[in-house]
Amino acid sequence: MYQLLEHNADFVLINKSPGITVQAEDARLGLLQRVAADLGLEKLYPVHRIDKMTSGLLIMAVTTEANRQLSEKFRLREMEKFYLAISDKKPRKKQGAVIGDMEKSRRGAWKLMPSRSNPAISQFFSTSLKPGFRLFVIKPHTGKTHQIRVALKSVGSAIVGDPLYHNSDDADRGYLHAYSLRFNWQGEMRSYQCLPQQGALFLDESFTRALQAYQEPWGMAWPVL
Repeated sequence: MYQLLEHNADFVLINKSPGITVQAEDARLGLLQRVAADLGLEKLYPVHRIDKMTSGLLIMAVTTEANRQLSEKFRLREMEKFYLAISDKKPRKKQGAVIGDMEKSRRGAWKLMPSRSNPAISQFFSTSLKPGFRLFVIKPHTGKTHQIRVALKSVGSAIVGDPLYHNSDDADRGYLHAYSLRFNWQGEMRSYQCLPQQGALFLDESFTRALQAYQEPWGMAWPVL
C-alpha cells in the first residue's frame, strides 16, 4: 500500500502504491488515516493529493503549522514536483509546455481549453522507451485535477492504463508516478526521489536505461513557458 520514506516532527513522506485512495472511500480508511494509525499519530494533514491510479511521493503534515507552511509552498509554487509517465502513443511534440484552462467533461473527465484565464501549466520532456512506448518526465507548475493526464492526452499521448483518457483497458496499472519533490524547508534544500515499485513497463530494463537522462530533473533546461 505504501513505503515509508521519512517521518520527522513536521511531515511524513511516503511512496504510495497505485490504485489506493488518499482519503476515505466507501467507509474504508483512506491512506491518510492508515499511515497515521501505523505511526501512532492522532492525525495527519493532507498537504496535497495524487490520483488513485498514481503512485509515488506523497507528503503529509504532522502539525497544523507544518500543514500551513507546506500548503503555502504548494500554493506559491515553491514546491518543485516531477512526475514520470508512459504512453504508447507518439506525442505531437517531443518536449514543450502545455498551458490552458481546464473544464469538466463527461464521466468525471476534464478537457483542456484554449483560454488562459486560470490555466493549468505543465512542462515536459519525452524520450523513446522501447518500440511503441515513450517515457515522459513532467513538471507541473499548478495543481489542477487530472492536470498531467489531460496535458499528455492533449499532445496525443494519453497515459497507458488511464481509465478516463486512454482507450485501452488491458494495462496492469495506470502509468503515472510522482517521482521527485524539491523544496526549501527550514533553510535547507530538500530533494526526494522514489522509483515506481509496480508495473511491468516501469520494471522493464528499458525504463531503467531511459531514466538515466532524468536523474536530477530540477537541473534540466526546461522548455520556456
